[in-house]
Amino acid sequence: MAKRSSQPNVIVFFTDQQRWDTTGVHGNPLGLTPNFDRMATRGTHLYHSFTCQPVCGPARSVFQSGLYPTTTGCYRNKIPLPEDTRTLAHYFREAGYKTGYIGKWHLADENPVTEPKRGGYEYWLAANALEMTSDAYDAVVFNNDNERVKLPGYRVDALTDAAIRFIDEEQDRPFFLFLSFLEPHHQNHRDDYPSPDVYQESYTGRWTPPDLAALGGTAAQHLGGYYGMVKRLDEALGRVFDTVKSLGLEDDTIILFTSDHACHFKTRNSEYKRSCHESSIRVPTAVIGPGFDSRGQIRELVSLIDLPSTLLDAAGIPVPDSMQGRSILPLLRRETADWPDDVYVQISEAQVGRAIRTSRWKYSVSSPDSVLDAASSDTYIEEYLYDLQADPYELTNLIGSESHQRVASALRERLLRRMVQAGEPPAHIVTAESKPSGQRRVSEAEIHS
Repeated sequence: MAKRSSQPNVIVFFTDQQRWDTTGVHGNPLGLTPNFDRMATRGTHLYHSFTCQPVCGPARSVFQSGLYPTTTGCYRNKIPLPEDTRTLAHYFREAGYKTGYIGKWHLADENPVTEPKRGGYEYWLAANALEMTSDAYDAVVFNNDNERVKLPGYRVDALTDAAIRFIDEEQDRPFFLFLSFLEPHHQNHRDDYPSPDVYQESYTGRWTPPDLAALGGTAAQHLGGYYGMVKRLDEALGRVFDTVKSLGLEDDTIILFTSDHACHFKTRNSEYKRSCHESSIRVPTAVIGPGFDSRGQIRELVSLIDLPSTLLDAAGIPVPDSMQGRSILPLLRRETADWPDDVYVQISEAQVGRAIRTSRWKYSVSSPDSVLDAASSDTYIEEYLYDLQADPYELTNLIGSESHQRVASALRERLLRRMVQAGEPPAHIVTAESKPSGQRRVSEAEIHS
């Protein structure tokens, strides 16, 4: 039996492109996620959890650095994380942890990823763009010596097997393991969501989220495979739980589950993410282990940028002042009353966009400039306004409506402040053309709700 340590082990179970409503605790009726649901119930469930950049590489830069993509410079895919960036691996290593990375990296400009571009991780079994080097039943990664390694089994299982070996080998000292899956992301070269064979037809036509049912897109073609991938990921999560328990590490190990962004199945634009909508930015997130057990459901809005600070804080490692997020531990201890009622989102590649999401409202703007390869813009145009209380699936765009002008004005000022707080240059937002709405005007109380 492993010895208890004053330093908790930390495992990040990181999925790719997973919607929050794939989980039972968020209302999915298909029973896909019993392990996540149990984790959310027994640990801490971050009910309102969001990415701050709905693109693979930028979202990963946020998690590794605790900085917004416009701060690191990784504001779109194919921009490598600067080699001098301080990452979670650096902070955990300096605190005496063995650090390991398994799976998809997507923060370099090369395959295999050479040591200077691995973000400081010691153990390495990964590929930069895993979707380009592997397939569902052809899991190919690279080891510390840049040697090609083909792992047996379905890709989720292959990476989980590698993680279990790492945990077993490193159980006698504190470790920080980042396990990064490709699933349930699509397989790029054939635009497919390849589930394990056993689930290939199990979920086709079973249940469609209301936003996808209303808007169409590719949901009918792809949702069945997507759900099969989610099911296997949850089984892998259960195997990690079982491993930790069997090695006597259950009371000494923090496990965080989250995703880089979600998926709108080509309903909002011509691809799968890159928009301000819940279907792009809301993700399932839960944490279990010392400091998180039985902390219940947290209803405050939490962003991906808050999770690096949280993990360091939970491990007793000082949180750098440079990090732009904040630890959620005071929320768990009910020690803070000033948690912000909004999350800030930067959007790239499909547009140069910005959005703010409060407990009730969603407000988004985009640059009129057709040049998409830019970190930010000096001018934006109002694009979307949604009342999430009345319209949770974001089917009625209220931007420009006379009845909601005061709401838009308040959110406009709030968004501009958030841009500056994130370190962006001051910008101007062009208001949308006014249009009659036939609705009553929103009250002052509702504006700030």
